[in-house]
Amino acid sequence: MKAVINVNSRTYAIHIDQPIDISIPLRAANDNVNAWYIEAPKIEPANVDGMTISVEEGASVNFNNISFNPHGHGTHTECVGHITEKPYSINKCLKQFFFVAEVITVAPEKLGDDFVISAKQLRFAIGNKKREAIIIRTMPNTKEKLTQQYSNTNPPYLLEEAAIYLKNKGVKHLLIDLPSVDKEKDDGELLAHHAFWNTSGKIRTDATITEFIFVPNKVEDGKYILNLQIAPFENDASPSKPILYKLYD
Repeated sequence: MKAVINVNSRTYAIHIDQPIDISIPLRAANDNVNAWYIEAPKIEPANVDGMTISVEEGASVNFNNISFNPHGHGTHTECVGHITEKPYSINKCLKQFFFVAEVITVAPEKLGDDFVISAKQLRFAIGNKKREAIIIRTMPNTKEKLTQQYSNTNPPYLLEEAAIYLKNKGVKHLLIDLPSVDKEKDDGELLAHHAFWNTSGKIRTDATITEFIFVPNKVEDGKYILNLQIAPFENDASPSKPILYKLYD
């Protein structure tokens, strides 16, 4: 099914009946994807006046409490409030939801004991394309990313120069299939976060970082329309559901 959408005063025809979901579902399970040294998420019936509110337990409805951390338990989108003393809400910072995006595939390079993504790699993958959103799929790209337990594994990350390159190129929305754009243990420097949001200058409050995505191998590198969906939480980050749409030729 063909649909026409206007994004930043340009018209695009997309395959609206072929959405590509690149989020990771949040499940109450020990093999739910996890990072940052926290327990698995919980989804369990509320207890009111000693009664478990579950149809299985005799109630008329299911009425679950959900306990999770958006940064550690799955696909999430964050704003600069993640790293600033002044509070910023993703619900207020993200005001538009459709963007022209480029999917790129990168094999992180060895640097000392780490694997990193450099500015040179991004320049090669993006070239002279101008995109509002860049979606980074890292190699190897296996289904283990859906259940990976990342704590104390030193996952790959972006070098500060790579984040600066994306900022200077005008990329507003960075999506990546890792738990963070920064090194797991970096003494709190968060160089890529700070560089991308330009916290040493005019802060880019309209820029976002989405982590813990999963881009299936069948999805080709190239240009897409991105629908970046979030839950309306007044928080620095929210669980999110980024959806890609192919463009008609």
